[in-house]
Amino acid sequence: MRKIKYKKGRKLQPYNLEYTGVHKTQESEMQLFVFDNFDLIEYEDFKVSDLDKYIDSQKTNWLNLHGLNNIELVKSIGNYFKIDNFMLADILNTTRRTKLEELSDVLFFNIKSLLPAGDSDNISVEQISFLIKDGILISFQEKRSDFFTHIRERIRTHSGIVRTKKADYLLYILLDSIMQNFYITLENEEDKVEELINLSKNSADPIILERIEKHRDNFNFLKRSIIPLRDSLYDIKSIKDDNVFNAMEMENFSFFTRLHQKSLELLEQIESDMGSLESASNFFFSAQTHKMNEIMKTLTIVSAIFIPLTFIAGVYGMNFEFMPELHYKNGYYAVMGVMLLVVIGMIIYFKKRRYF
Repeated sequence: MRKIKYKKGRKLQPYNLEYTGVHKTQESEMQLFVFDNFDLIEYEDFKVSDLDKYIDSQKTNWLNLHGLNNIELVKSIGNYFKIDNFMLADILNTTRRTKLEELSDVLFFNIKSLLPAGDSDNISVEQISFLIKDGILISFQEKRSDFFTHIRERIRTHSGIVRTKKADYLLYILLDSIMQNFYITLENEEDKVEELINLSKNSADPIILERIEKHRDNFNFLKRSIIPLRDSLYDIKSIKDDNVFNAMEMENFSFFTRLHQKSLELLEQIESDMGSLESASNFFFSAQTHKMNEIMKTLTIVSAIFIPLTFIAGVYGMNFEFMPELHYKNGYYAVMGVMLLVVIGMIIYFKKRRYF
């Protein structure tokens, strides 16, 4: 899981644009979809200067950029669409938390997309940003990924209602696709937590506790990622109430309300899973304590049996000259017999008292 360094992010100045992510070698690529209910045109490998002849204001336009390492390209997109440098800085600065900003003609939304990192216990993080301006949706991804492949296919095959809607609905289904990644990540974490719970019942390996703490960190990270998303989705309600932002159609606000409900469900599930993880941790420590108690009980019983034997051996090991028992012909065997009877008697006594 990539650690977010908020301190470094605060040092960045808005007019000194710098990409702070880890995908420094990712080549920047642009893709443009222009569509309506009757037509679709898809463009690849073009320059920002060509947007004038490609963008159709009468249709829905979706411009997607893969790779944020090319700062000049990001600047040129910002200049073309007259996007404030503060927003460009938030797009390039991957240490920023999820946020929603609304200006008079621009809606800005950035979000963290989370997915399990292979077979490890880590979480892969990518920041994705969206801008809606003049009916055009612009998305910025750190790297080429398959988050939106199924959405592109829906547009190409005219599946569902996406071709009949505007950029705000497209933003909704893109955000919904990213939120599905939260569910995938959470489900993966739940499977591993269940595995840890089973392991903690059968093993006292300290690595189990290390993994429990690792997944506790993962759940906290998920929580920190979803809470600002929940707040941002709730803020969309204020856009509806203000009734001043024309890029979003009134009937589409209900879709974002659904996303807000999903974020609440995710948070509730995380709280429940963290409780299960806490139970696994408590069970591990309880098992360790129980095992230690069993060891101590065994050692105590052994010690209790040998205390009288040690006393007897100590008495007859004092080597006094006038000890009568030293002159008995069968004294040794008698003392050994007494020791044996003491051992048997104590074992029977402990057994009746259910000490073992």
